[in-house]
Amino acid sequence: MNGVLLHSILVVEDELDIQNLMCLHLSREGYHVESVQTGKEAYNMLSNHSYQLVILDWMIPDISGLELLRWMRNTSTSYKNTPVLFVTAKSDPEDIVQGLENGADDYLTKPFDFSVFKARVNNLIRRLKFMDTLEESDKGKDLKFKLGDLVVDTSAHKVFIENNEVVLTFSEFRLLEILLRNQGKALSRKQMISFIQGEDINVTGRTVDTHISILRKKIGKYGKFIETVRGIGYRIGFI
Repeated sequence: MNGVLLHSILVVEDELDIQNLMCLHLSREGYHVESVQTGKEAYNMLSNHSYQLVILDWMIPDISGLELLRWMRNTSTSYKNTPVLFVTAKSDPEDIVQGLENGADDYLTKPFDFSVFKARVNNLIRRLKFMDTLEESDKGKDLKFKLGDLVVDTSAHKVFIENNEVVLTFSEFRLLEILLRNQGKALSRKQMISFIQGEDINVTGRTVDTHISILRKKIGKYGKFIETVRGIGYRIGFI
């Protein structure tokens, strides 16, 4: 992946005991892990190094995790599409929605079981591998999917509405892509999860529902074309 060290992860966690345990478990999984405790340290590391995954606490000194996430998702940074796992004690539903709306790909609340933590990380890494495989199969093809003035450019991994870029997270982009690849067809949540993650694992459909809700807002007037199919999942209609 463009010279990036395979499976390189940055852990941003100010509680040293938790940070050490995270790094220990990830190292045992075969990942290359670096860690910091403050937002300022994280900003410096992200500015000078490349990572495939960032594990981010919300309440950290200097710069909050949410502020870092917003900076990462800015179109001027190279981390616009890098998977981010929020691991935080902020567990209210509105906090989870805020984290996802600002670009987190997954959200884990403290306290947590480390087997769940490892499963979430492995899942996000599998998604990267799946995306690489799909991009390799699509190489040389100018694959664009359209719905009116909404354009999904899979080669550039960008979405435009009336030539203005819409910034989506990895999950949101993949959901929109699979819906447009199968325009008019009803897709189950299980199918959508499998497409996002690269393989089918035991994840609840509520994650898909949350991302779909946020996606509808981000694509504005085109959000109404994402239809809920009762008892099945979702479908994107025709104009």
